[in-house]
Amino acid sequence: MQIKSVTDASFKKYGRIVEQIDFSGLVEKLAETPCPQDVVYEPSIPELEQLPVFAELQSKAYGELPIQIGYCNGNNYKLNAVEYHRSSEINVAGTAAVLLVGWLPDVAADGTYDTSLIEGFLLPKGMAVELYATTLHYAPCNADADGFRVAIVLPRDTNLPLEKEHAGGEDARLTAKNKWLIGHPQGGLPEGSPMGLVGENICIK
Repeated sequence: MQIKSVTDASFKKYGRIVEQIDFSGLVEKLAETPCPQDVVYEPSIPELEQLPVFAELQSKAYGELPIQIGYCNGNNYKLNAVEYHRSSEINVAGTAAVLLVGWLPDVAADGTYDTSLIEGFLLPKGMAVELYATTLHYAPCNADADGFRVAIVLPRDTNLPLEKEHAGGEDARLTAKNKWLIGHPQGGLPEGSPMGLVGENICIK
């Protein structure tokens, strides 16, 4: 797979570079967060939300909606699944990382998605991008052997446990609050996870 830069014009389909916000303090704080051999995601971290950038993001990027800042860290080279939200997600690179992304309108009527449509983009350390609500994404991938640290900014309560049962059609893909998931059979997801990715479980290594 060709890995392009998020500065490439082809990324504009999926998101935009977030400018005029100082992410340096957040990047510095991310260096103190764990980076395991697998992947860890924490939706809300008080130490990150106490930084000045929190209020700036809430005001400028989310129009004063309540938000959360967490992280997705670790080591990963595979697609495994895609997810989407009814909102944009901002990724802030504490280290360089590769984002594997697709486009929600390409999901077929039967809920399947062809992984050959996935594109890869390098997110350099210190840079932030907004992934639009129509962008399929999942855990970042390594840009190098040292793993990745990426801050994840979303509306408050996104990815927290559901309070009701959901079944049928798109509703069956809802696996957490504001999180619709399409898994790959070889993605190592928990039993019962909604499947639908067809084709190769993309690996960038």
